[in-house]
Amino acid sequence: MSQLQVTNLTFCYEGSFDNIFENVSFSVDTNWKLGFVGRNGKGKTTFLNLLLGEYEYTGSINTDKRFDYFPYKISEADKEKTAYELSEEWKPGVESWRVVCEMNSLGTEPELLYRPVKTLSHGERTKVMLAVLFSGENEFLLVDEPTNHLDIEGREMIKKYLADKNGFILVSHDSDLLDAVVDHMLVLNRQSIEVVSGNFTTWWENKEKADAYARSENEKHLKEIGKLKVSADRAGRWADKNEKTKIGFDPIKEPDRCAGTRSYIGAKTKKMQSRVKNFEKRIDREIEEKEGLLNDVENVKDLKLMPMTHHKKCIVECRDFSLGYSDEKGAVKEVFKDIAFQLMNGEILFLNGDNGCGKSSLIKAILQESGVGENPNMITSGRLEVASGLVVSYINQDTSHLSGSLKDYSVKNGLDYSLFLTLLRQLNLERVQFEKKIEDYSEGQKKKVLIAASLLTPAHLYIWDEPLNYIDIFSRMQIEKLIETYKPTMIMVEHDIRFREKLATKIINL
Repeated sequence: MSQLQVTNLTFCYEGSFDNIFENVSFSVDTNWKLGFVGRNGKGKTTFLNLLLGEYEYTGSINTDKRFDYFPYKISEADKEKTAYELSEEWKPGVESWRVVCEMNSLGTEPELLYRPVKTLSHGERTKVMLAVLFSGENEFLLVDEPTNHLDIEGREMIKKYLADKNGFILVSHDSDLLDAVVDHMLVLNRQSIEVVSGNFTTWWENKEKADAYARSENEKHLKEIGKLKVSADRAGRWADKNEKTKIGFDPIKEPDRCAGTRSYIGAKTKKMQSRVKNFEKRIDREIEEKEGLLNDVENVKDLKLMPMTHHKKCIVECRDFSLGYSDEKGAVKEVFKDIAFQLMNGEILFLNGDNGCGKSSLIKAILQESGVGENPNMITSGRLEVASGLVVSYINQDTSHLSGSLKDYSVKNGLDYSLFLTLLRQLNLERVQFEKKIEDYSEGQKKKVLIAASLLTPAHLYIWDEPLNYIDIFSRMQIEKLIETYKPTMIMVEHDIRFREKLATKIINL
Protein backbone atom coordinates (compact mmCIF):
# COMPACT_ATOMS: atom_id res chain seq x y z
CA MET A 1 0.00 0.00 0.00
CA SER A 2 1.62 3.25 -1.20
CA GLN A 3 2.19 6.28 1.02
CA LEU A 4 2.68 10.01 0.52
CA GLN A 5 5.22 11.03 3.17
CA VAL A 6 5.77 14.73 3.94
CA THR A 7 8.68 15.46 6.30
CA ASN A 8 9.73 18.84 7.76
CA LEU A 9 8.19 20.74 4.84
CA THR A 10 8.96 24.47 4.99
CA PHE A 11 8.00 26.99 2.33
CA CYS A 12 7.45 30.72 1.88
CA TYR A 13 7.03 32.86 -1.22
CA GLU A 14 9.93 34.97 -2.37
CA GLY A 15 9.85 38.36 -0.68
CA SER A 16 7.48 37.18 2.06
CA PHE A 17 8.41 37.32 5.75
CA ASP A 18 5.99 34.60 6.84
CA ASN A 19 6.27 30.88 6.11
CA ILE A 20 3.20 29.29 4.54
CA PHE A 21 4.37 25.93 5.95
CA GLU A 22 6.96 25.40 8.67
CA ASN A 23 8.39 21.97 9.58
CA VAL A 24 5.19 20.22 8.49
CA SER A 25 5.20 16.41 8.69
CA PHE A 26 2.45 13.87 8.00
CA SER A 27 1.75 10.80 5.89
CA VAL A 28 -1.34 9.64 3.98
CA ASP A 29 -2.27 6.52 2.06
CA THR A 30 -2.44 7.23 -1.68
CA ASN A 31 -5.49 4.98 -1.97
CA TRP A 32 -7.54 7.28 0.28
CA LYS A 33 -10.23 9.73 -0.76
CA LEU A 34 -8.75 12.69 1.05
CA GLY A 35 -10.74 15.87 1.68
CA PHE A 36 -8.51 18.96 2.06
CA VAL A 37 -9.94 21.97 3.96
CA GLY A 38 -8.68 25.15 5.62
CA ARG A 39 -9.17 28.88 5.75
CA ASN A 40 -8.77 30.94 2.58
CA GLY A 41 -5.12 31.85 2.12
CA LYS A 42 -3.80 29.07 4.41
CA GLY A 43 -2.02 27.36 1.51
CA LYS A 44 -4.22 24.59 0.08
CA THR A 45 -3.50 25.34 -3.58
CA THR A 46 0.11 26.18 -2.67
CA PHE A 47 0.54 22.72 -1.15
CA LEU A 48 -0.84 21.08 -4.30
CA ASN A 49 1.66 23.10 -6.36
CA LEU A 50 4.47 21.93 -4.07
CA LEU A 51 3.44 18.32 -4.75
CA LEU A 52 3.61 19.13 -8.47
CA GLY A 53 7.14 20.53 -8.05
CA GLU A 54 6.16 24.08 -9.02
CA TYR A 55 8.17 25.73 -6.20
CA GLU A 56 11.43 25.16 -4.33
CA TYR A 57 11.05 24.10 -0.69
CA THR A 58 12.99 22.59 2.18
CA GLY A 59 12.15 19.22 3.70
CA SER A 60 10.98 16.24 1.67
CA ILE A 61 7.90 14.92 -0.16
CA ASN A 62 8.19 11.23 -1.02
CA THR A 63 5.88 8.84 -2.89
CA ASP A 64 6.12 6.34 -5.75
CA LYS A 65 3.00 7.85 -7.38
CA ARG A 66 2.83 10.52 -10.07
CA PHE A 67 0.71 13.63 -9.48
CA ASP A 68 -1.79 15.23 -11.83
CA TYR A 69 -3.86 18.35 -11.17
CA PHE A 70 -7.39 19.57 -11.91
CA PRO A 71 -8.20 22.03 -13.42
CA TYR A 72 -5.89 21.97 -16.41
CA LYS A 73 -4.78 25.36 -17.70
CA ILE A 74 -6.44 26.61 -20.87
CA SER A 75 -4.93 29.55 -22.78
CA GLU A 76 -6.82 31.72 -25.24
CA ALA A 77 -5.19 29.82 -28.10
CA ASP A 78 -6.20 26.49 -26.53
CA LYS A 79 -9.89 27.46 -26.70
CA GLU A 80 -9.79 27.01 -30.46
CA LYS A 81 -8.64 23.39 -30.05
CA THR A 82 -10.74 20.37 -29.14
CA ALA A 83 -10.46 18.64 -25.78
CA TYR A 84 -9.22 15.57 -27.68
CA GLU A 85 -6.29 17.60 -29.06
CA LEU A 86 -5.56 19.13 -25.65
CA SER A 87 -5.75 15.83 -23.74
CA GLU A 88 -2.26 14.83 -24.93
CA GLU A 89 -0.90 18.16 -23.64
CA TRP A 90 -2.76 17.83 -20.35
CA LYS A 91 -1.75 14.20 -19.75
CA PRO A 92 1.07 12.99 -22.05
CA GLY A 93 0.54 9.41 -23.17
CA VAL A 94 -3.17 9.37 -22.31
CA GLU A 95 -5.19 6.66 -24.07
CA SER A 96 -8.33 8.00 -25.71
CA TRP A 97 -10.39 4.86 -25.03
CA ARG A 98 -9.83 5.39 -21.29
CA VAL A 99 -11.02 9.01 -21.58
CA VAL A 100 -14.16 7.84 -23.41
CA CYS A 101 -14.85 5.31 -20.64
CA GLU A 102 -14.54 8.06 -18.01
CA MET A 103 -16.88 10.28 -20.04
CA ASN A 104 -19.45 7.50 -19.97
CA SER A 105 -19.01 7.21 -16.18
CA LEU A 106 -19.75 10.93 -15.95
CA GLY A 107 -22.95 10.44 -17.93
CA THR A 108 -21.60 12.68 -20.70
CA GLU A 109 -21.49 12.08 -24.44
CA PRO A 110 -17.92 11.47 -25.74
CA GLU A 111 -18.65 13.83 -28.65
CA LEU A 112 -17.77 16.70 -26.31
CA LEU A 113 -14.12 15.69 -26.79
CA TYR A 114 -14.28 16.68 -30.45
CA ARG A 115 -15.84 20.12 -30.06
CA PRO A 116 -13.74 23.30 -29.71
CA VAL A 117 -13.21 24.07 -26.01
CA LYS A 118 -14.62 27.58 -26.50
CA THR A 119 -18.03 26.05 -27.32
CA LEU A 120 -18.16 24.05 -24.08
CA SER A 121 -19.96 25.35 -20.97
CA HIS A 122 -18.12 25.52 -17.65
CA GLY A 123 -19.75 22.29 -16.54
CA GLU A 124 -18.85 20.50 -19.78
CA ARG A 125 -15.22 21.61 -19.47
CA THR A 126 -15.16 20.32 -15.90
CA LYS A 127 -16.43 16.89 -16.96
CA VAL A 128 -13.99 16.63 -19.87
CA MET A 129 -11.05 17.56 -17.63
CA LEU A 130 -12.07 15.07 -14.94
CA ALA A 131 -12.38 12.35 -17.58
CA VAL A 132 -8.81 13.03 -18.74
CA LEU A 133 -7.56 13.36 -15.15
CA PHE A 134 -8.84 9.93 -14.07
CA SER A 135 -7.75 8.11 -17.23
CA GLY A 136 -4.17 7.50 -16.10
CA GLU A 137 -2.49 4.82 -13.98
CA ASN A 138 -0.31 4.84 -10.85
CA GLU A 139 -1.30 8.43 -10.05
CA PHE A 140 -2.35 10.34 -6.96
CA LEU A 141 -4.72 13.02 -8.23
CA LEU A 142 -5.13 16.58 -6.98
CA VAL A 143 -8.67 17.89 -7.52
CA ASP A 144 -9.03 21.60 -6.73
CA GLU A 145 -12.58 23.00 -6.32
CA PRO A 146 -14.32 20.93 -9.05
CA THR A 147 -17.88 22.17 -8.35
CA ASN A 148 -17.36 25.94 -8.48
CA HIS A 149 -19.81 27.57 -10.94
CA LEU A 150 -21.64 24.26 -11.44
CA ASP A 151 -25.40 23.97 -11.06
CA ILE A 152 -27.00 21.41 -8.74
CA GLU A 153 -27.32 18.77 -11.45
CA GLY A 154 -23.64 19.16 -12.33
CA ARG A 155 -22.63 18.95 -8.69
CA GLU A 156 -24.64 15.77 -8.20
CA MET A 157 -22.93 14.20 -11.22
CA ILE A 158 -19.45 15.12 -9.89
CA LYS A 159 -20.43 13.82 -6.44
CA LYS A 160 -21.49 10.41 -7.77
CA TYR A 161 -18.42 10.19 -10.02
CA LEU A 162 -15.85 10.97 -7.29
CA ALA A 163 -17.61 8.68 -4.80
CA ASP A 164 -16.65 5.73 -7.06
CA LYS A 165 -12.98 6.78 -7.30
CA ASN A 166 -9.95 6.31 -5.04
CA GLY A 167 -6.56 7.92 -4.68
CA PHE A 168 -7.08 11.67 -4.70
CA ILE A 169 -6.93 14.87 -2.66
CA LEU A 170 -10.13 16.91 -3.02
CA VAL A 171 -9.99 20.62 -2.16
CA SER A 172 -13.54 21.78 -1.55
CA HIS A 173 -15.57 24.02 0.75
CA ASP A 174 -18.80 22.18 -0.08
CA SER A 175 -19.58 20.13 3.03
CA ASP A 176 -22.25 18.15 1.18
CA LEU A 177 -19.71 17.05 -1.45
CA LEU A 178 -17.07 16.19 1.17
CA ASP A 179 -19.54 14.11 3.19
CA ALA A 180 -20.57 12.13 0.12
CA VAL A 181 -17.10 11.53 -1.29
CA VAL A 182 -14.18 11.41 1.17
CA ASP A 183 -13.07 8.87 3.77
CA HIS A 184 -10.25 10.93 5.36
CA MET A 185 -9.66 14.63 5.99
CA LEU A 186 -6.46 16.64 5.67
CA VAL A 187 -7.02 19.83 7.66
CA LEU A 188 -4.98 23.05 7.69
CA ASN A 189 -5.66 24.32 11.20
CA ARG A 190 -4.61 27.72 12.45
CA GLN A 191 -1.22 26.47 13.70
CA SER A 192 -1.00 22.82 12.64
CA ILE A 193 -1.92 20.20 10.05
CA GLU A 194 -3.84 17.07 10.97
CA VAL A 195 -4.99 13.94 9.17
CA VAL A 196 -8.17 12.33 10.51
CA SER A 197 -10.36 9.41 9.48
CA GLY A 198 -13.94 10.07 8.35
CA ASN A 199 -15.79 12.65 6.29
CA PHE A 200 -16.33 16.36 6.88
CA THR A 201 -19.18 16.02 9.40
CA THR A 202 -17.20 13.50 11.47
CA TRP A 203 -14.21 15.83 11.57
CA TRP A 204 -16.32 18.93 12.34
CA GLU A 205 -18.19 17.26 15.22
CA ASN A 206 -14.89 16.11 16.74
CA LYS A 207 -13.37 19.56 16.21
CA GLU A 208 -16.26 21.27 18.00
CA LYS A 209 -15.75 18.93 20.95
CA ALA A 210 -11.97 19.47 20.91
CA ASP A 211 -12.38 23.27 20.74
CA ALA A 212 -14.89 23.23 23.61
CA TYR A 213 -12.50 21.09 25.69
CA ALA A 214 -9.57 23.41 24.90
CA ARG A 215 -11.58 26.48 25.94
CA SER A 216 -12.67 24.72 29.15
CA GLU A 217 -9.10 23.71 30.01
CA ASN A 218 -7.89 27.22 29.22
CA GLU A 219 -10.47 28.72 31.61
CA LYS A 220 -9.54 26.20 34.30
CA HIS A 221 -5.84 27.04 34.00
CA LEU A 222 -6.57 30.79 34.05
CA LYS A 223 -8.58 30.44 37.28
CA GLU A 224 -5.87 28.31 38.91
CA ILE A 225 -3.17 30.79 37.84
CA GLY A 226 -5.24 33.63 39.35
CA LYS A 227 -5.63 31.79 42.68
CA LEU A 228 -1.92 30.90 42.84
CA LYS A 229 -0.89 34.51 42.09
CA VAL A 230 -3.09 35.80 44.95
CA SER A 231 -1.66 33.21 47.36
CA ALA A 232 1.92 33.89 46.24
CA ASP A 233 1.44 37.65 46.63
CA ARG A 234 -0.08 37.24 50.10
CA ALA A 235 2.71 34.89 51.26
CA GLY A 236 5.39 37.13 49.76
CA ARG A 237 4.08 40.24 51.53
CA TRP A 238 3.87 38.34 54.84
CA ALA A 239 7.46 37.10 54.43
CA ASP A 240 8.77 40.59 53.63
CA LYS A 241 6.94 42.10 56.60
CA ASN A 242 8.15 39.35 58.94
CA GLU A 243 11.74 39.65 57.72
CA LYS A 244 11.82 43.34 58.74
CA THR A 245 11.07 42.41 62.38
CA LYS A 246 14.21 40.27 62.78
CA ILE A 247 16.51 43.16 63.77
CA GLY A 248 15.63 45.66 66.51
CA PHE A 249 12.66 45.62 68.88
CA ASP A 250 11.19 47.75 71.71
CA PRO A 251 11.61 45.82 75.01
CA ILE A 252 8.79 47.83 76.60
CA LYS A 253 6.29 47.05 73.80
CA GLU A 254 7.59 43.49 73.31
CA PRO A 255 8.64 42.33 76.84
CA ASP A 256 8.37 38.63 75.86
CA ARG A 257 10.91 38.93 73.03
CA CYS A 258 14.63 38.26 73.40
CA ALA A 259 17.67 38.06 71.14
CA GLY A 260 16.95 34.34 70.43
CA THR A 261 13.69 35.23 68.78
CA ARG A 262 15.61 36.39 65.72
CA SER A 263 16.51 32.89 64.60
CA TYR A 264 12.90 31.77 65.07
CA ILE A 265 11.61 34.65 62.89
CA GLY A 266 14.28 33.88 60.25
CA ALA A 267 13.20 30.23 60.11
CA LYS A 268 9.54 31.16 59.67
CA THR A 269 10.43 33.69 56.97
CA LYS A 270 12.56 31.15 55.13
CA LYS A 271 9.70 28.66 55.23
CA MET A 272 7.27 31.22 53.86
CA GLN A 273 9.71 32.25 51.09
CA SER A 274 10.02 28.59 50.15
CA ARG A 275 6.25 28.43 49.90
CA VAL A 276 6.30 31.49 47.60
CA LYS A 277 8.79 29.72 45.32
CA ASN A 278 6.56 26.67 45.20
CA PHE A 279 3.63 28.89 44.21
CA GLU A 280 5.75 30.42 41.44
CA LYS A 281 6.75 26.96 40.15
CA ARG A 282 3.12 25.88 40.10
CA ILE A 283 2.19 29.10 38.26
CA ASP A 284 4.88 28.41 35.63
CA ARG A 285 3.63 24.85 35.28
CA GLU A 286 0.02 26.00 34.81
CA ILE A 287 1.11 28.58 32.22
CA GLU A 288 3.11 25.92 30.36
CA GLU A 289 0.11 23.57 30.30
CA LYS A 290 -2.09 26.43 29.09
CA GLU A 291 0.22 27.37 26.21
CA GLY A 292 -0.98 26.13 22.83
CA LEU A 293 -4.45 25.15 24.02
CA LEU A 294 -6.17 27.76 21.83
CA ASN A 295 -3.75 27.66 18.88
CA ASP A 296 -6.11 25.68 16.65
CA VAL A 297 -9.43 26.83 18.12
CA GLU A 298 -11.62 28.49 15.49
CA ASN A 299 -13.34 31.59 16.82
CA VAL A 300 -15.96 32.44 14.21
CA LYS A 301 -16.87 36.05 14.91
CA ASP A 302 -20.39 37.34 14.36
CA LEU A 303 -20.76 39.69 11.41
CA LYS A 304 -23.09 42.69 11.30
CA LEU A 305 -25.35 44.07 8.58
CA MET A 306 -27.22 47.36 8.20
CA PRO A 307 -30.21 46.56 5.95
CA MET A 308 -32.60 49.35 5.09
CA THR A 309 -36.38 48.86 5.10
CA HIS A 310 -38.29 50.07 2.07
CA HIS A 311 -41.70 51.65 2.60
CA LYS A 312 -43.27 49.33 0.02
CA LYS A 313 -44.04 45.73 0.96
CA CYS A 314 -43.41 44.43 -2.56
CA ILE A 315 -39.83 45.14 -3.70
CA VAL A 316 -39.74 43.33 -7.06
CA GLU A 317 -42.58 41.95 -9.17
CA CYS A 318 -42.35 39.85 -12.33
CA ARG A 319 -45.39 38.89 -14.36
CA ASP A 320 -45.25 37.01 -17.69
CA PHE A 321 -41.66 38.27 -17.96
CA SER A 322 -39.48 37.02 -20.83
CA LEU A 323 -35.87 37.82 -21.63
CA GLY A 324 -33.46 37.27 -24.51
CA TYR A 325 -30.46 38.80 -26.25
CA SER A 326 -30.15 40.18 -29.77
CA ASP A 327 -27.13 39.30 -31.91
CA GLU A 328 -25.36 41.42 -34.51
CA LYS A 329 -27.94 40.47 -37.14
CA GLY A 330 -30.87 41.45 -34.93
CA ALA A 331 -31.99 37.89 -34.20
CA VAL A 332 -33.16 37.31 -30.62
CA LYS A 333 -31.95 34.31 -28.63
CA GLU A 334 -34.48 33.57 -25.91
CA VAL A 335 -33.14 32.82 -22.41
CA PHE A 336 -36.41 32.31 -20.51
CA LYS A 337 -40.04 33.29 -20.87
CA ASP A 338 -43.20 33.91 -18.87
CA ILE A 339 -41.79 33.82 -15.35
CA ALA A 340 -43.80 35.31 -12.49
CA PHE A 341 -42.97 36.03 -8.85
CA GLN A 342 -43.06 38.70 -6.15
CA LEU A 343 -40.26 39.57 -3.74
CA MET A 344 -41.58 41.01 -0.48
CA ASN A 345 -39.68 42.90 2.22
CA GLY A 346 -37.69 40.47 4.39
CA GLU A 347 -37.83 37.56 1.94
CA ILE A 348 -34.74 35.63 0.87
CA LEU A 349 -35.27 34.48 -2.71
CA PHE A 350 -33.02 31.83 -4.24
CA LEU A 351 -32.86 31.50 -8.02
CA ASN A 352 -32.46 27.85 -8.97
CA GLY A 353 -31.76 26.16 -12.30
CA ASP A 354 -29.17 24.69 -14.64
CA ASN A 355 -26.17 26.65 -15.87
CA GLY A 356 -27.31 28.93 -18.69
CA CYS A 357 -30.99 29.01 -17.69
CA GLY A 358 -30.91 32.78 -17.11
CA LYS A 359 -30.33 33.32 -13.37
CA SER A 360 -27.64 35.95 -13.89
CA SER A 361 -29.63 37.49 -16.76
CA LEU A 362 -32.65 37.96 -14.50
CA ILE A 363 -30.39 39.63 -11.93
CA LYS A 364 -29.00 41.97 -14.60
CA ALA A 365 -32.55 42.89 -15.65
CA ILE A 366 -33.49 43.74 -12.05
CA LEU A 367 -30.30 45.78 -11.65
CA GLN A 368 -30.99 47.64 -14.88
CA GLU A 369 -34.54 48.41 -13.74
CA SER A 370 -33.03 49.73 -10.48
CA GLY A 371 -30.73 52.05 -12.43
CA VAL A 372 -27.58 49.96 -11.90
CA GLY A 373 -25.87 49.18 -15.22
CA GLU A 374 -27.16 48.88 -18.77
CA ASN A 375 -27.52 45.90 -21.11
CA PRO A 376 -28.26 47.27 -24.59
CA ASN A 377 -28.51 43.80 -26.19
CA MET A 378 -31.08 42.59 -23.64
CA ILE A 379 -34.60 42.24 -25.05
CA THR A 380 -37.46 41.89 -22.56
CA SER A 381 -41.22 41.63 -22.60
CA GLY A 382 -43.91 41.34 -19.97
CA ARG A 383 -43.82 43.07 -16.61
CA LEU A 384 -40.79 43.69 -14.38
CA GLU A 385 -41.38 46.32 -11.69
CA VAL A 386 -38.87 47.43 -9.08
CA ALA A 387 -39.86 49.67 -6.16
CA SER A 388 -38.88 53.30 -6.73
CA GLY A 389 -35.86 54.58 -4.85
CA LEU A 390 -34.62 51.04 -4.22
CA VAL A 391 -30.99 50.87 -3.02
CA VAL A 392 -29.29 47.65 -4.16
CA SER A 393 -26.03 46.06 -2.94
CA TYR A 394 -24.71 43.64 -5.56
CA ILE A 395 -22.06 40.90 -5.54
CA ASN A 396 -21.02 39.76 -9.00
CA GLN A 397 -19.84 36.15 -9.38
CA ASP A 398 -16.92 37.46 -11.47
CA THR A 399 -13.85 38.76 -9.60
CA SER A 400 -11.68 39.61 -12.62
CA HIS A 401 -12.42 43.34 -12.28
CA LEU A 402 -10.74 43.54 -8.86
CA SER A 403 -7.33 45.26 -8.85
CA GLY A 404 -5.25 47.78 -6.95
CA SER A 405 -4.98 48.28 -3.20
CA LEU A 406 -7.69 47.87 -0.58
CA LYS A 407 -7.39 51.62 0.07
CA ASP A 408 -8.09 52.44 -3.59
CA TYR A 409 -11.01 50.00 -3.66
CA SER A 410 -12.61 51.49 -0.53
CA VAL A 411 -12.29 55.05 -1.89
CA LYS A 412 -13.73 54.03 -5.27
CA ASN A 413 -16.74 52.36 -3.61
CA GLY A 414 -17.30 54.98 -0.91
CA LEU A 415 -16.44 52.65 1.99
CA ASP A 416 -15.09 53.57 5.41
CA TYR A 417 -11.52 52.22 5.11
CA SER A 418 -11.09 51.39 8.81
CA LEU A 419 -14.43 49.56 8.98
CA PHE A 420 -13.59 47.79 5.72
CA LEU A 421 -10.32 46.43 7.13
CA THR A 422 -12.02 45.48 10.41
CA LEU A 423 -14.65 43.47 8.54
CA LEU A 424 -12.00 41.76 6.42
CA ARG A 425 -10.17 40.76 9.61
CA GLN A 426 -13.43 39.32 10.96
CA LEU A 427 -13.60 37.29 7.74
CA ASN A 428 -10.09 36.06 8.66
CA LEU A 429 -8.13 37.98 6.02
CA GLU A 430 -4.66 38.28 7.58
CA ARG A 431 -3.21 41.76 8.12
CA VAL A 432 -0.22 40.88 5.95
CA GLN A 433 -2.66 40.70 3.00
CA PHE A 434 -3.65 44.35 3.47
CA GLU A 435 -0.42 45.50 1.83
CA LYS A 436 -0.86 43.34 -1.28
CA LYS A 437 -2.65 44.16 -4.51
CA ILE A 438 -6.11 42.61 -4.71
CA GLU A 439 -5.25 40.94 -8.04
CA ASP A 440 -2.64 38.88 -6.13
CA TYR A 441 -5.24 37.47 -3.72
CA SER A 442 -6.59 33.94 -3.92
CA GLU A 443 -10.10 33.62 -5.38
CA GLY A 444 -11.53 33.08 -1.89
CA GLN A 445 -9.86 36.25 -0.61
CA LYS A 446 -11.21 38.23 -3.58
CA LYS A 447 -14.71 36.99 -2.77
CA LYS A 448 -14.27 38.20 0.81
CA VAL A 449 -13.43 41.68 -0.50
CA LEU A 450 -16.74 41.73 -2.41
CA ILE A 451 -18.71 40.36 0.56
CA ALA A 452 -17.17 42.88 2.99
CA ALA A 453 -17.98 45.75 0.61
CA SER A 454 -21.59 44.57 0.30
CA LEU A 455 -22.01 44.19 4.06
CA LEU A 456 -20.79 47.77 4.57
CA THR A 457 -23.32 49.11 2.08
CA PRO A 458 -26.74 49.86 3.64
CA ALA A 459 -29.34 48.69 1.12
CA HIS A 460 -32.98 47.74 0.73
CA LEU A 461 -32.07 44.72 -1.41
CA TYR A 462 -28.95 42.55 -1.44
CA ILE A 463 -28.34 40.65 -4.67
CA TRP A 464 -25.56 38.06 -4.39
CA ASP A 465 -24.65 35.97 -7.45
CA GLU A 466 -22.78 32.82 -6.33
CA PRO A 467 -21.12 34.54 -3.34
CA LEU A 468 -19.74 31.36 -1.75
CA ASN A 469 -17.54 30.11 -4.60
CA TYR A 470 -14.05 29.54 -3.09
CA ILE A 471 -15.19 30.73 0.36
CA ASP A 472 -13.90 28.57 3.24
CA ILE A 473 -16.16 26.56 5.53
CA PHE A 474 -15.81 28.86 8.55
CA SER A 475 -16.64 32.02 6.61
CA ARG A 476 -19.68 30.25 5.12
CA MET A 477 -20.87 29.63 8.67
CA GLN A 478 -20.39 33.32 9.51
CA ILE A 479 -22.38 34.42 6.46
CA GLU A 480 -25.12 31.88 7.14
CA LYS A 481 -25.49 33.09 10.73
CA LEU A 482 -25.48 36.74 9.56
CA ILE A 483 -28.39 36.17 7.18
CA GLU A 484 -30.31 34.17 9.80
CA THR A 485 -29.85 36.96 12.34
CA TYR A 486 -30.60 40.08 10.27
CA LYS A 487 -32.97 38.58 7.68
CA PRO A 488 -32.24 41.12 4.92
CA THR A 489 -34.27 41.19 1.72
CA MET A 490 -32.15 39.17 -0.70
CA ILE A 491 -31.99 37.61 -4.13
CA MET A 492 -29.32 34.94 -4.22
CA VAL A 493 -27.87 32.43 -6.65
CA GLU A 494 -26.08 29.68 -4.75
CA HIS A 495 -25.73 25.99 -5.52
CA ASP A 496 -24.75 24.89 -2.01
CA ILE A 497 -27.79 22.75 -1.18
CA ARG A 498 -27.45 22.91 2.61
CA PHE A 499 -26.97 26.69 2.57
CA ARG A 500 -30.05 27.19 0.38
CA GLU A 501 -32.29 24.82 2.34
CA LYS A 502 -31.44 26.56 5.60
CA LEU A 503 -31.98 30.16 4.46
CA ALA A 504 -34.42 30.28 1.54
CA THR A 505 -37.90 31.67 2.21
CA LYS A 506 -38.75 31.39 -1.50
CA ILE A 507 -37.22 29.49 -4.44
CA ILE A 508 -37.80 30.29 -8.12
CA ASN A 509 -36.94 27.50 -10.55
CA LEU A 510 -35.88 28.75 -13.96
